Amino acid sequence: MDLEKRPVPGVAPAPGAEPQRAPERAEGCLAVAIRVPVRIVVLVLVVPVRLVWDALAVAGRFVYRSALRPVGRGVAAVLTWLFKAVFVWPWAALWRYVMVPLGVGLAWLGRVLFVVPAVWLYRAVLAPVGRGIVAGVLGAGAGIAWLVRNLAVTPAVRLWRCLAVIPARWLHAHALTPLGHALARLARGLGTGATAAGRAIGAALVWLARAVFVWPWIGLWRYGVVPLGAGLAWLGRVLFVVPAVWLYRTVLTPAGHGIAWCCRGIGAGTAWLARGLWAGVSWVGCGLWAGVSWVGRGLWAGVSWVGRGLWAVVATLCRWVLVVPAVAVWRWVLAPLGRAVAVVAREVGAALGHAWRVAGHVSLAIGRFLARLLRWIFVEPVRWAYRSVLTPAGHMVRDTVWRPAARAVREVRATARQALASARASIRQARADVRRTLFGAPAEPRPVPARPRPEPVPVARRELATPEPRNLEKNPGSAVSPPARG
Repeated sequence: MDLEKRPVPGVAPAPGAEPQRAPERAEGCLAVAIRVPVRIVVLVLVVPVRLVWDALAVAGRFVYRSALRPVGRGVAAVLTWLFKAVFVWPWAALWRYVMVPLGVGLAWLGRVLFVVPAVWLYRAVLAPVGRGIVAGVLGAGAGIAWLVRNLAVTPAVRLWRCLAVIPARWLHAHALTPLGHALARLARGLGTGATAAGRAIGAALVWLARAVFVWPWIGLWRYGVVPLGAGLAWLGRVLFVVPAVWLYRTVLTPAGHGIAWCCRGIGAGTAWLARGLWAGVSWVGCGLWAGVSWVGRGLWAGVSWVGRGLWAVVATLCRWVLVVPAVAVWRWVLAPLGRAVAVVAREVGAALGHAWRVAGHVSLAIGRFLARLLRWIFVEPVRWAYRSVLTPAGHMVRDTVWRPAARAVREVRATARQALASARASIRQARADVRRTLFGAPAEPRPVPARPRPEPVPVARRELATPEPRNLEKNPGSAVSPPARG
């Protein structure tokens, strides 16, 4: 009993259809055998559960919309009002009716006690006094500066100019400048002569210094020290170098060669003796090591052969006692049982899903049937009674009773309002007559002369952008075109 639609081979799916699932692998005979009975049983068991579930869901939605939501909103409104009444409104009232008036009063008091007197003191006392002091100081300073400038500075400047500046200029122009020029020429002549004399004296002193200090030492080095050094070098070579070279070549070199040959012979004998001793010791050690290693290899071979035999026996026993039965139980009992359980569980789950969907369709059909039955039994008769009976009756009552009564009430109200208005006007006129009789008529206001309106400035006429021929007659056929210009 498979209610799901399967794709038809060779037919393309619809544009809005859901994408097809990939084909599943081939199923065994067990799944095919248990699918239909399981689905039938599960459908029979799930349909009442789904009907109860849908009924509970509809009832829950109705209870939530009709009772829980309004109750929750009412509780929320009450809690909000309590919260505002306990926490918000007292503090707001304290701020609005206590703190704000107190702050305004303190601000006004501070302004009256401190700001206004301080501003008045500054504007009426301190500012005029300060301006007067500044004006007096500036005037005194200006007077003192004028007196000092006219009584001391100006005469001192003129006296200094007459007594020092003018004579100094004349002295500089007529005495110091010519004297300086003459001294400059004399100094240039003396400098030229002194330069020539200095050059001659310098040349004589240089020649005298060379003759006294340089040339004697050069002659002593060239003609005394150099030949003496050459003779001493020859004497040292003949007395020391030549005998030393002969002694090294003929005596020391043969003696050194003999000593080196003796040392090489002694070293070769010592090395041969050491090699012989090392060869004997190594031969004995190799024999001992070979014997010990042969015995050790034999013992290891025996122990390893015994261990391999024991391991083979133990491994064989463990394999046939534990592994082979466990593998057989897993392969031939647990694995097929697990596959069967998995197939049954998968089919039961698929059957539950399929039955739940089918039960949903069934529940939807039953709900629609009950809704339509309720509509036919209650809603349609009520709607027919409202449209066919209550509405015409209401229209008749409105047109025959309500509207004439409302019109009569409006007319009575308008009549009463007019009567009240005429009575109020009569009372006002009587009060004005009594006041005019007792106190006389009030003075009439003087008429205010009206200001003359400015005459509108005539607007200059201008021709239309597209001139048309003018004509005294209204007949458009007698229009004459304007003459051409130029």
